[in-house]
Amino acid sequence: MKSMKEELKKHDFRVAIFGSARLQKNDKVYKQVFELAKEIGKHKFDVVTGGGPGLMEAANAGHEEGDKGEKADSIGLVIKLPWESSGNKHLEIKKEFARFSKRLDTFMALSKVAIIMPGGIGTCLELFYAWQLVQVRHIKTIPLILVGKMWEELIKWVKKYPLKKGLISKKDLDNIHIAKDNKTAIRIILKTYKDFRPNKK
Repeated sequence: MKSMKEELKKHDFRVAIFGSARLQKNDKVYKQVFELAKEIGKHKFDVVTGGGPGLMEAANAGHEEGDKGEKADSIGLVIKLPWESSGNKHLEIKKEFARFSKRLDTFMALSKVAIIMPGGIGTCLELFYAWQLVQVRHIKTIPLILVGKMWEELIKWVKKYPLKKGLISKKDLDNIHIAKDNKTAIRIILKTYKDFRPNKK
């Protein structure tokens, strides 16, 4: 297995995928994530997940299917929890973390795009943590692509309450993208890659 230390030194284009550990193979969202990650693999972009079960496994498995020539990496940032395994079988690079904060910092250090699929408290934490880091300019602005109706409702709430009351600025929503399907998500990823590529070393 490749070294995470070496990976952090590289200037590769990587797509983070966040989502629920609870959704399994018979769920339509699992299948959607598999197909999305498969397309990311076909474009030879790395994928970064939490490395666990559910939608994380769907992303790593789909990426493996799409990256037939093994030109890109499937990366898992695994959190140590009593009820989760040490990582799914589709990982090429793996690092384990004891705390969510350090793990999320590594996600942001690695990723040029973040896709947020349906999920629970952990996925919401990942979304808002990434969003805040961009807001306070601790990291460069990256697209946060929200896939699924639950996020549409969340952004409506953000606009109705925090934004309307002046608790956030309108520009804080600039890097938030609602994607109704995989095609829309891929289009945003490719546009981001086009802007990223001239700076590639």
